[in-house]
Amino acid sequence: MTTRTVVHLLRHGEVHNPEGVLYGRLANFHLSDLGKQMAERVGEALADRDISIVTSSPLERAQETAAPVALAHGLRVGIDDRILEATNKFEGKKISVGDGALRNPAAWRLLYDPFTPSWGEPYAEVASRMRAAVATAREAARGHEAVLVSHQLPVWIARLDAENRRFFHDPRKRQCSLASITSLSFDDDRLVAITYTEPAADLVRKGGKSAQQAKGA
Repeated sequence: MTTRTVVHLLRHGEVHNPEGVLYGRLANFHLSDLGKQMAERVGEALADRDISIVTSSPLERAQETAAPVALAHGLRVGIDDRILEATNKFEGKKISVGDGALRNPAAWRLLYDPFTPSWGEPYAEVASRMRAAVATAREAARGHEAVLVSHQLPVWIARLDAENRRFFHDPRKRQCSLASITSLSFDDDRLVAITYTEPAADLVRKGGKSAQQAKGA
């Protein structure tokens, strides 16, 4: 007989970011009021699941998203640096795909290689650390379910890695909305299914453009 284990990769909720900067790994970026509603919604959506482990990136927005999930199951939120946001050389700047900022010649010296990418942590390194974190969670929660609260890029790269797809991609086409859940189901150690859900989809729509921006998400 096989043992079914599920590792849920949860992206955090909307962040309070009135200046619109790419916050990346910067400290003191917390969930907005809408983001807190998203976190509560995810907690409700996962309340009936057989979750035995809740682990978060060390960044505040991820820990705040993890809290309602952990509370619903009487668990403590663990911290794992391996599911931290990727490094980005544009961190702290007002810049994002599609807003025209990347047309500034000052940014071009960082954009020479979109495949690695040249402006931040290599995708292959992100994939490696996420793969290791998922393996740890799968082993610790064997026969049950685990939740890893991370960020858009690490979650998306983990999915591409699990699907054996190339890492180079258009950031605007990531299927990884705010407070979304990418679930990896394993029979023993073999990945058998990947599913994607958006428990807070209506809240993302409510927030409009601000709730969908990926400023170091």
